[in-house]
Amino acid sequence: MSDNQSVFRVDKFIVPQASKQEFLQRVLATHEILRKQPGFIQDQLLEQVAGPGRYNIVTIAQWQSQAAIDAAKAVVMEAHQAMGFSAQETMQRLGIEGDIGNYQVIGG
Repeated sequence: MSDNQSVFRVDKFIVPQASKQEFLQRVLATHEILRKQPGFIQDQLLEQVAGPGRYNIVTIAQWQSQAAIDAAKAVVMEAHQAMGFSAQETMQRLGIEGDIGNYQVIGG
C-alpha cells in the first residue's frame, strides 16, 4: 500500500513543563495499545526543540485507513474506561491544550 492511501493521526499538544512526565506516561501507554491494532503502520512521539510554535509535543501515527483509526479509537476508549482514565479530564487537570486531526499525503 502506498503512503498516499495511508491516514496520519496528528495530535499536537501544549504541555506545561510541570505536566510533562504524567502526560508522556499516558501517551506512551496509549501508543502501546495502538501499536497492537490492525492497520497500524508506525508512530512517532516528538518534542519541539526549537522554533516559535506553541505546541511542544506532537504524536503522529500512520494507519492503513480511516477504518483502522476508527477501530483503534474504540479499543483505546474501552481500555481507558476499564482503567478509569478520562483523557479530557486529565488534559484539563494538567492544563494541556490539544489540536487533533487526521491527514493524508497531498497528491500522488
